[in-house]
Order: sequence, then C-alpha cells, then structure tokens
Amino acid sequence: MHADDLILISVDDHLVEPPDMFDDHTPAKWKDRFPRVERNDAGDDVWVFEGATIPNIGLNAVAGRPKEEYGIEPTAFDEIREGCWNVHERVKDMDAGGVLGSMNFPSFPAFSGRLFAACDDKDLALDVVRAYNDWHVDEWCGAYPDRFIPMGLPVLWDPELAAEEVRRLAKKGVHSLTFTENPYTLGYPSFHSDHWDPLWKAVCDTDTVLSIHLGSSGQLAITAPDAPVDVMITLQPMNIAYAAADLLWSRIPKQFPDIRIALSEGGTGWIPYFLDRADRTYDMHHLWTGQDFGDQRPSDIFRKHFLTCFIADPVGVGLRDEIGIDNIAWELDYPHSDSSWPFAPEELAEVAEGVPDADLHKMGYENAMRWYHWDPFANGRTREESTVGALREKARGHDVTTKSYDKGRREKHVGIEIGKLAPTA
Repeated sequence: MHADDLILISVDDHLVEPPDMFDDHTPAKWKDRFPRVERNDAGDDVWVFEGATIPNIGLNAVAGRPKEEYGIEPTAFDEIREGCWNVHERVKDMDAGGVLGSMNFPSFPAFSGRLFAACDDKDLALDVVRAYNDWHVDEWCGAYPDRFIPMGLPVLWDPELAAEEVRRLAKKGVHSLTFTENPYTLGYPSFHSDHWDPLWKAVCDTDTVLSIHLGSSGQLAITAPDAPVDVMITLQPMNIAYAAADLLWSRIPKQFPDIRIALSEGGTGWIPYFLDRADRTYDMHHLWTGQDFGDQRPSDIFRKHFLTCFIADPVGVGLRDEIGIDNIAWELDYPHSDSSWPFAPEELAEVAEGVPDADLHKMGYENAMRWYHWDPFANGRTREESTVGALREKARGHDVTTKSYDKGRREKHVGIEIGKLAPTA
C-alpha cells in the first residue's frame, strides 16, 4: 500500500503538559499547592509540586529537532515544538504527519502518575489526579474528540479509589487507563496479590484497557553503572517483556477473564519467541508449578488479553501471524526520540511492503478503534478524508522543517556559559 493511502491511529504518543493546564481545575483550598510551572535560574521551565522539581526532559520533546541535538537535558517551552503542548498545533502536526488519531500518555506526572501517588497528602493527591484527568479528557481530547483517544491517570495508592476513578471516567467515554508495568518497584503489592482486585473489576466492568507503557515502573534494564546509555535504550523493550510475563502467569487473566492489557512502546518482534517459550514452559513445568489454563495454552491467553504495539518493527510485521494480526497496533511516539514524525507513513509503508491491505488496515487503525472503543468516523468523517494523503493536503503550508538551537543554550547545563537561544530554519 502506498503511504498516502494508509489510515493511521497511534496508540502511543505523548503530550508535554502546558503551564496553564490546572488554571480551571484547581479547587480554591489547594490554590497554592497544585502543580505549577516555574522558570529556574538556568532558564529551564520546570514543574514544581510539594517540594519536587520535575524538568521537561529533552528526549520527551525532540520532534522537529536534528538528531545531533537529542539529549536528556532539561528544556524550556520556547525550545519545544509547540505541537508538543498546544493541542491546536498538535492537530496540525498530526495532519502534516498523516495521523488521524492519537492516544497521549502523560509526561511530568510520569507515565503511571507516580509523582502524584508519592504526595503525602492523599486528599491533595486525589484532587490533582482528578483535575489532571478532567483537563486531559475535557480540554485536550475534548477540543478534538475525533482526533484523540482519551486516557486516565490511575489513583495508584488506593485500589478502591482507583476503581471509582475508572468508573467516573468511563461515564466521560474513557476506555484507557495508564498503569505501571510493575507496581512492586513503586512500593505497592505486585500483580500476583489480590490487592488490585477492585481496580481489575472496574476496568473489566467498563471495558477499559490497562495501557502499560515502557518505563512506567520507574526502572529500566541497566546492566552496569558504567554501561553506555545505548545499552539501556536497546534493552528498553525488556521492561515490557517482564510485564508481559508477570501478567500472563499471574492470577489476573484467570480471575478477570474480560481484562484487556496494552503493552505500549514495547515493540513486537520479540513476541513470537516469548509465546513459544511460554508455551514450552507450560508444557514442561505446569504439573509441578501448579499453573492451570485448562485446555488453552499461554499463547492463547496472551492473544485474548494483550494488545501489542510497534513503531517500526520489520521483524514483528513479518511475523504478524505468529503474534496475532488482531493483537497489533501502530504507534508514532510523537514527540519522543523514537518517533519518525513527520515521515512515519513512509517508514511504515516501506516496512510493510507486500503486506495485504486488510492486515495494514488492522494494524494501522482498525485494532486501535476496536480495543479502545473509539470511533473517529462516528460523526460523519469519511475514510477517504482520513488517509495520510488527505490529511497532509489539509496541512499544506504547515511548517515541519527541522529547527536547530544555539549550542550555548544546551551546553550551559554542563557548566559552559549560557548562550542565547537562537532558533534557525
């Protein structure tokens, strides 16, 4: 299929929260304690909340910058492409990149909202979580409901309150909840306990997908303190593999047979081996380990409960039938450093050369619509006006040129004299 003919819904993008996001959602009693943005002495815009300072890390918002300027140093809003934090500019960037729909994970609260969960005042923390969710659903997604799949932050510290929030959000049409890949590393009971049962029941009752993003546990695979950062980046999908194994062998799929779990940004090429290994483990060991899937195999359970997601994964695309064509969804990862925006359609078309159109439609948008109960065509939008080519025609003239920044601004973070910010074409 030609890139222009694709229809694309990304189930993993990110937003950089705008500084005014809480303006209309802060209860009067918390006026001076809700999260806020401050500019520090280094010229960086940082979020401040209950004694914690959270920078906008550079790798979170590199869309439109040259690769040689990627890094992990903090940044200011005037160094970030406006589509990262302005919803109207985001839709223009989506059009220019040929992307019809997008689900956006959070940034400064961390993917699973663990910043808010760490707050000692749980009354404050609960109001902040609810305010964040209301802003995300009503303002960010609500501005363009046919372009954004809404997602909620969890109430990590209390499964009963978490269940209440899932049900509250479901009434707003939300069918996605971001969650940690390993609650144990955050100091909570593991997936193998019954602690989370009220939450699992709520997501099943409301048909909400548990969307588990790579890195949401606060830990990544690190082999040694002096290993190059390339090692960590290469091994990032292993976190999702750990989560998949943890959940697959847990009591959760057995006790909650309607639960659905998305493994976000974990890639897909490793899954055929993972499923083969799980099936062999079951065959060789279940009689003494006590695992019992009845007349099914672990791979059957996986295909019933798990959605897998890929950015550009030629191995996974080639082995799509071994994974399960109904279990694969595409993602853009805008504006993170793994994203190929605005040329992702061309990248996908090249990776999927020779793949039948029906399979591309499933991976590109149909599976996302089905899993997240989200229909961008519900109010009259046609598929013909939703293709990559049609969206790009609509965005004709929108600036997607790469912008570079003066090195002084970047190098000041390592002790060099502060330079002047100088955006250039």
